[in-house]
Amino acid sequence: MPQVKPVVLITGAASGIGHATALTFAHAGYRIAVTDLNDAGGAKLVTEIKAAGGEAIFIPADHSKEADNARVVNATLAAFGRLDAAINNAGVEGIPDLKVEQQTDANFRHTLSVNLDGVLWAMKYEIPALLNSGGGCIVNVSSVAGSIGLAGMAAYVASKHAVEGLTKVAALENATRGIRVNAVAPGAIQTEMIDRFVGKGESQARHDLAAQHPMNRIGSADEVAQAILFLCSPASSFITGHILPVDGGWLAK
Repeated sequence: MPQVKPVVLITGAASGIGHATALTFAHAGYRIAVTDLNDAGGAKLVTEIKAAGGEAIFIPADHSKEADNARVVNATLAAFGRLDAAINNAGVEGIPDLKVEQQTDANFRHTLSVNLDGVLWAMKYEIPALLNSGGGCIVNVSSVAGSIGLAGMAAYVASKHAVEGLTKVAALENATRGIRVNAVAPGAIQTEMIDRFVGKGESQARHDLAAQHPMNRIGSADEVAQAILFLCSPASSFITGHILPVDGGWLAK
């Protein structure tokens, strides 16, 4: 009897870490369900995966809305019949360089609704689907900002601290039910978000950001994707409730 290929759901996958993670899991033999607000980017990713011989679907979604998270999981089950892993990556950085006294309700609520509410609502519907498949793994994408403060990033830092706490709660609640829940905490990773902060190409700002990492460089999305794949693999079978830095040593300082 042929072995059933596992299924992974990856949120916010049209670019950056989500995009690299989808390709990494496809190469590892997973069937892929990806979501994003960027329809064109999501459709292009599915084309890439299929061109490489993989199976994938794209589901447009706004993960700040509970109903969209339910719809995404239902669509994944309808397409593939099961769920074995979920990567909750969808996120926004919010408006940078706002001091606490400059924060706006709109910025704070939007950042938390995507980065935190989106993870909560995603897991609410992913967990029952994983249980129905006999167990599996969840990896939430946090940040070094989940452990430290970054001036001018109050909403983002608050959201990532909360994601890490939520990850640990979900890990404890599911530790005996065959579901492992972990998070990765990237440092500065070369994505469009980093380009928005320091610009494209070489600059003093880019050099200064690289220097925050003891390895003195900015990481790649592929490096984060490999860490996520590890956390969903049998090699990490005794790991749950862990926050794995992928940060070139930033948090070791």
